[in-house]
Amino acid sequence: MSKREIPIPLTTARWLLLIPQLPPEPAYLRVKVWRRLQRLGAISVKNSVYVLPTNEQSLEDFQWLLREIEEGGGEGMVCEAHLIDGLDDQEVEALFDSARDADYCEIANQLRKLAAQLRKKRAKALAAELPDLESQISKLRRRAHEVNAIDFFGANGRMIVEGLLSEIETNLTEGEQSGQQKEELPTTNDLAVLRGKTWVTRKGVHVDRMACAWLIRRFIDPEARFKFVSVKEYTPESGEMRFDMFRGEFTHVGEKCSLEVLLDRTGLNDPALRAIAEIVHDIDLKDAKFGREQTAGIAHVIAGICTSQKDDLARIARGSALFDDTYEYFRKRRGR
Repeated sequence: MSKREIPIPLTTARWLLLIPQLPPEPAYLRVKVWRRLQRLGAISVKNSVYVLPTNEQSLEDFQWLLREIEEGGGEGMVCEAHLIDGLDDQEVEALFDSARDADYCEIANQLRKLAAQLRKKRAKALAAELPDLESQISKLRRRAHEVNAIDFFGANGRMIVEGLLSEIETNLTEGEQSGQQKEELPTTNDLAVLRGKTWVTRKGVHVDRMACAWLIRRFIDPEARFKFVSVKEYTPESGEMRFDMFRGEFTHVGEKCSLEVLLDRTGLNDPALRAIAEIVHDIDLKDAKFGREQTAGIAHVIAGICTSQKDDLARIARGSALFDDTYEYFRKRRGR
């Protein structure tokens, strides 16, 4: 065993860097290395500098890849890094999320096509094609699991994919065409059970989570507490209610964003709230389903909030002010 393969105690550095130097020949080595980096979920921050979050698995993965590079005639090094200038930690996390969102988008597009096919089929035809449909879903589910494994910071696209998979699998199981899951959570008659909870969601809140937090504090529980977690490290605790996260009580269902699901399941039938949900849907899912004229402007403001505010509570506070004003606008126009 070479010195490089001996386990090295990891420091508090957040990032591992692989800096390879590849020979011009053999040409296949570059393709092999690139494909391996893709499977590991590594991102490039500079020319030939690849990054993974610091952990034992990432270290082992980079060590093995470096060994393959050396066996192919190249060289390189693996090192730990603290980011001091140029990129900061949040910007690198955003690069990881962007890469995974691209992966999720590809899966979501295939799922949407499959869902559209299912809606056109009658029950008899659906039953006849069930084995083939289940095979397609299984392949897409496996691909989603592969992306989940390298989704280090909880990209938004995961919720979209999980919602679509859940919708399609429910349709196949129940032989229905509606594309809706059963609603088992509280309705408007028992909102009291949602009060006094700690509301948990993913770190790095964006439009859907901001809007959900605003709705919770304004219309469900003014004293609601929020907790922001890493999807890879979180274990649910008693008294917690999860939103816009994997296996959350209030999260994406089919083509609905978390805010839409929250409105449906709490029975808050306010046209102004529904208008906001349509805007949030189009920003979050990027499908232009509702096409409200206010969407582009609000999307720019949300992007500005996320750029200027790194703290999640600060983002929610700024976002809540935006949604307060937007709500008053639609309320006075009766949701039109």
